[in-house]
Amino acid sequence: MKRLCVFCGSSHGNSPAFTAAARELGEAIAARGIELVYGGSHVGLMGVVADAALARGGKVIGVLPRFMADKELAHPKLTQLHLVETMHERKQLMAELAEGFVALPGGFGTIEEIFEAVTWAQLHLHEFPCGVLNVDGYYDSLVEFLRVSVAKGFVRQKQFESVIVASSVDEMFRRFATFKPEKSEKWILKGKI
Repeated sequence: MKRLCVFCGSSHGNSPAFTAAARELGEAIAARGIELVYGGSHVGLMGVVADAALARGGKVIGVLPRFMADKELAHPKLTQLHLVETMHERKQLMAELAEGFVALPGGFGTIEEIFEAVTWAQLHLHEFPCGVLNVDGYYDSLVEFLRVSVAKGFVRQKQFESVIVASSVDEMFRRFATFKPEKSEKWILKGKI
């Protein structure tokens, strides 16, 4: 893996564990010689993961819509910053640059971004791993929701299992190293769960 895309909050959240995990992930990405692709901001967990990778000598590529840069949210010390016009362009470019996707804790945007990457994998638009770093149980409810989606016939079990849920940075990288893309079709025909 040459580049890893990290989605995460533009806030720190209310647990020191979130900030610590973002710092650990940024350091681990740089230590492995992987380039970080992320949303380009200096605030919240986004800033923490970027700063940690940069401090370890890593390369960090940010992708930020101009309207956010105009609000002085752009990280000033990135290896490379791509300014785009829309949020859609941002996600598209981040996906084009990456060879894997991880979500740290975050809000609506983070969840939307990782689910788009998961959906694209489900549709075989890419074959890269998608995971959530379940820091301090943050994604427990989301994982349970996905189990219900399987039980109710909207998600295949193998597709659910292809989403990597890890409680530590080391576990995430171990599971990424053995990842094999799910090849089943997305569509579930009546009576064929």
